[in-house]
Amino acid sequence: MNVLNFINAFFSDNAHWQGYDGIPTRVLEHIQYTLMALGIAAAVGLPIGLLTGHTGRGGNTLALIATAARALPSFGLMVLMFVLLGLGLAPVMIPLVVLAIPPVLVTTYEAMRSVDPAPVDAARGMGMAEAEVLFRVELPVALPLILSGLRSAAIQIVSTATIAAYVSFGGLGRYIVDGLYQRDYEKVVGGATLVAVLALATLGVFWAVGRLTVSRGVRRSG
Repeated sequence: MNVLNFINAFFSDNAHWQGYDGIPTRVLEHIQYTLMALGIAAAVGLPIGLLTGHTGRGGNTLALIATAARALPSFGLMVLMFVLLGLGLAPVMIPLVVLAIPPVLVTTYEAMRSVDPAPVDAARGMGMAEAEVLFRVELPVALPLILSGLRSAAIQIVSTATIAAYVSFGGLGRYIVDGLYQRDYEKVVGGATLVAVLALATLGVFWAVGRLTVSRGVRRSG
């Protein structure tokens, strides 16, 4: 059987659409892991990136931290966390968050530094407070690039969250891990296809968010 036959057989099997191991359940689990990890990474990376980008300080430190975090192998970190913390969601979330923080942090910093200084200086000359300059002048202009960092982080999480299955959690990685163990390559290919589709759907979501949140003038100038 070729790959297309595996895909067709997997999705046409009614058993794969029902129960705790059904496609809807596994997709929802995968989305839950993704949203949790992305939310934590955004809560850490966005404020630091906005502040350091606004002040222009700490860029070299951020680059060093991001490089170090990217060098960490997600699977190896998960195994280490599992040994240290035991069975639970934390050993899964920690490597996913570590994976997602660098693109959010660095891209936010670069987005803030790329803002034209002329309107920023004008806003300060008008007596705006630094917080107003940040949120009313710099952030709207930097938003497209900030969203691209969040999008990159989300895609990486979607692709990597399959590791949750290695420590007895769910998500789409369950099909891949169980399929390899059972030598059920139909299930392996089906799981991998679902991950790819979810990654494409994530791109679509961020495109829609960008259309709704970024002003036309900024989109046109970009």
